[in-house]
Amino acid sequence: MSTRSRASSAGAPKSSGPASAAAVAPPGGGLAQSADAGRIAAYVLFFALGAVIGAAGALVQGGWFPGGLLLALLGAAGLFYGGSRVTGTRAGAVAPAAGWLVAVMLLTATRPEGDFLFGAGVGSYVFLLGGMAVAVMCATLGQRPQPGGPAARLGK
Repeated sequence: MSTRSRASSAGAPKSSGPASAAAVAPPGGGLAQSADAGRIAAYVLFFALGAVIGAAGALVQGGWFPGGLLLALLGAAGLFYGGSRVTGTRAGAVAPAAGWLVAVMLLTATRPEGDFLFGAGVGSYVFLLGGMAVAVMCATLGQRPQPGGPAARLGK
């Protein structure tokens, strides 16, 4: 060992033990946990809103055929896209889409009496398939870049 390395290692305090570990904040502490809890609450809220939009759309699309179908699909698209933008993630579009799909699938099932909500017309199929297509489109849209993020080019 040289005299320079001995002098620097002799004068430096040792930093082992719990006191030095407490000085460094753990990743994902306090603020990140509350943001995650808020985001999970938003996903649950969007799931419930998706179920409501799915049930309302199922009633409206059959009641006022051309306009009701368009209104139901636009309402679903607005919720899916809005969920994606509010949370900033693709899961924000998937959560209301999952709620919408659960509600619509429960309403398409026949009851023991033989009654069902959806008729066998073109409008019902357009609502089912169109809603699924809108959900996929909103979930796969590109996310906006974060401000102040790293440069897109390598080597800078």
